[in-house]
Amino acid sequence: MRYTVKAKQQNSKMCLVCGLKNQFGLRASFYELDNDEVLAIFKVMEEHQSYPGRLHGGITTAILDETIGRAIVIKQQDLWGVTINFSTRFKKPIPLVGEIRAIGRIEKDTRRYFEGSGEILLSDGSVAAEGHGKYIKLPIEKIADFDVDEQEWRVVPSPDDPHEVEI
Repeated sequence: MRYTVKAKQQNSKMCLVCGLKNQFGLRASFYELDNDEVLAIFKVMEEHQSYPGRLHGGITTAILDETIGRAIVIKQQDLWGVTINFSTRFKKPIPLVGEIRAIGRIEKDTRRYFEGSGEILLSDGSVAAEGHGKYIKLPIEKIADFDVDEQEWRVVPSPDDPHEVEI
């Protein structure tokens, strides 16, 4: 199916998943879609492998966790999701070549918590991994000493940003 990108989400400086200045990070870009899901697009490096040529399961879980956790921002911009528990189901090896995509969505939303699911998709559209998490909703000041300017928390436009995506 084809979806319209409604907005691009912020990146930071040093986050393992979205940090643009983390030389060993994924430098993932996150996009809000018109179906209220979040799409992450990223490329992996040799430093992210476990078995030769395969993405490490911990990195797989990290990208799924962040993608699902970011889905709450679509409707509640001042809240962040802090992971309470998370499970990953590995279905296929993820190669260290090409662009990789992850999708995340909210399945249950209460006043204090939310639950979501997501998938990592291979270039042929098949599902390589599935994740499910439960998160507590908190404002950033209750999570960490977070200085927006110091962390370079901002939307960084790119000529590669999609306007529509097929999933």
